[in-house]
Amino acid sequence: MILNLRADKQVFMERIRELASQKFADRAASYDCTASFPGEDFEDLLKARLNAPCVPTEYGGLGLGHDSDIFTLWMMTKELAKVNLSLARCWEGHTNCQVLLTAMANESQKKRWFEGIVRRGEKWAAWSGEPQSKIPGQKVGFGTTVRVADGGYIIDGTKVFATSANEAQWAILLVNPLGTGGARHSNGSAKSVLMLACDLSDKSVSFDNSWWEPIGMKGTISYLVRFKETFIPEENLIGYPGQYLFEEWQTRFTPQYGAAFLGAAEGAYDYALAYVKKQGKEGDPYVQHRIAQSSMNLETMQLWLRHTATLWETGQHLEAKSAGNRTRYLTESLAMETLNHCIKTCGARSMIQPSSLERIYRDLSFYVLHDSCDGVLSSIGQEILGQSFDRSFFNSPAIDRQNSSVNSSK
Repeated sequence: MILNLRADKQVFMERIRELASQKFADRAASYDCTASFPGEDFEDLLKARLNAPCVPTEYGGLGLGHDSDIFTLWMMTKELAKVNLSLARCWEGHTNCQVLLTAMANESQKKRWFEGIVRRGEKWAAWSGEPQSKIPGQKVGFGTTVRVADGGYIIDGTKVFATSANEAQWAILLVNPLGTGGARHSNGSAKSVLMLACDLSDKSVSFDNSWWEPIGMKGTISYLVRFKETFIPEENLIGYPGQYLFEEWQTRFTPQYGAAFLGAAEGAYDYALAYVKKQGKEGDPYVQHRIAQSSMNLETMQLWLRHTATLWETGQHLEAKSAGNRTRYLTESLAMETLNHCIKTCGARSMIQPSSLERIYRDLSFYVLHDSCDGVLSSIGQEILGQSFDRSFFNSPAIDRQNSSVNSSK
């Protein structure tokens, strides 16, 4: 496929593709089997000077961003997802933090934290998850409380889906002093949602890996994290209260899920192609149909990502937000359809370990649940019909419409 990358950025793609194919692919099964973090992969990214893609060039990074060249970042994500979707998810969180720090951190914070990323390979994550509704069998709720203290804030409670868990050095915590729920699950006012940088070496922070026993995405080690009177100094407050929701920063990250879906679908497609050729089934008309449809699906996903990236890079931000949600919905649908075509083409043996297609099936089927595709589609329809809608987290716009991420196209 034609990538249409800037000539000076093509080298980043080539370097990350080489690492992915020659090193990361071979390690993926082991990380999955042991449910362990892809630490060696991040070490290789650091050695190749690829671990700081969204850190500005003046601080030693590659300078990728929504106003310059976000498509290169998304294609780098795609290459990682192609061989290991768990690795891509950890990378997403790490790079998203770089985007947030570039936009919102003050000069002192940038100097301190970017040096850690660029020079020492410090890994970052962003944690919001505090789901308030319980599931069958769940007895204890999740959530954090925040109170103001002398010189900072004190955090108590728990978060879940804490990607990169104890392998990250820093985490951006999205918390709300008015109640539990973080950002994604909060029903309170957006005015008070804070972003606090937490040093994860703090002894008051602990992790429970028994919570994380999923069908797929095991290598993200998205444990339950527990804060016990954790002090966050005021100097670690990022941006102004409510900034993440008021400025709809989640909409900048939504399309990157699509890049990961595309990468996983490409991995499945490559496996199916190799299988067909090995089996000598090129003449089977049903195989031809499924391969053709899969190829067109991949092209469509990439075209939507390219379209959305162009809108961001040319300053058409409102249009980019809408296109990003469409991209999110379409890439999930097309990636899952492609996965199904590949499985039907290869048969039951492709669902037996150590087949990479078996792992892609578990990982992708799990990861697309990060947002409800029904909610995404509803928000797109609400926008078209001139109704109130939430394009950040696709929630029902019922609470605090004046002070939250809920928008109106009117």
